[in-house]
Amino acid sequence: MTYTDHRGNSVPGPSHGVYAISVAAELAGVGVQTLRLYERNGLITPARSSGGTRRYSRDDLTRLRRIIALSEQGIQLIAIGRILDLEDANSTLRDANAALTTERDRLRDHRSAQR
Repeated sequence: MTYTDHRGNSVPGPSHGVYAISVAAELAGVGVQTLRLYERNGLITPARSSGGTRRYSRDDLTRLRRIIALSEQGIQLIAIGRILDLEDANSTLRDANAALTTERDRLRDHRSAQR
């Protein structure tokens, strides 16, 4: 997905894969083989071009920084995977809760307006 910036230019969205593996590795501060290791362990799944080239997004880079931070704390990769899964699930639940709260408030306001 692309967006339009304040100048009217089309820019990739945060989940759009644009960075090659070498660029992503440099931006994340790790080696290319480390990124491949994380991928083999299911910690990150970059998009692929039609030719099969890995393409990392800004969201992927954020996830990589989280993986690196956990790894630097001495946490094993399998545990990092579980932590990330739980963080993702928690985020999804938070988003659903916020949507339900918004809907509840909207219905409450609607009922109040009808009285």
